[in-house]
Amino acid sequence: MRDLMNNVHPVRAISPVSVSDDTALVSQIIDRKGYESLTFLIAMGSLADAGATFTALVEHDDDAALGSAAAVPDDMLVGTEVLASFNQGDDNETRKIGYIGDKRYVRLTITPAGNASAAVIAAIALLGHPAATPTPNPPV
Repeated sequence: MRDLMNNVHPVRAISPVSVSDDTALVSQIIDRKGYESLTFLIAMGSLADAGATFTALVEHDDDAALGSAAAVPDDMLVGTEVLASFNQGDDNETRKIGYIGDKRYVRLTITPAGNASAAVIAAIALLGHPAATPTPNPPV
């Protein structure tokens, strides 16, 4: 069956924001309970500042507050943080990075460098392989 909608659950990770400095964008803590897979989808709008870079980092923990969060080892990622990162020349593009580790809680951080102009960024956490289907609609 080609039904993706009832087999995934999108969760807000980083609300659409225009950032004009080098402050890190830290996502919501994503709870994977009931889902076996997670992919972060990153969307960029205008990235105005020449020379600006945006580095992606995925962290995980079994603590709901990510009190002892650790960077996810490369073998627990589908894709790489390098491929999920971007620069000012990537206006209106998207990036993705998947998590296949066994920790319950995961977050994404996007850290700008050399950014002094408006950069529009958002991210969704797409949970998949649910324990029960269909997944809620609208998502909660």
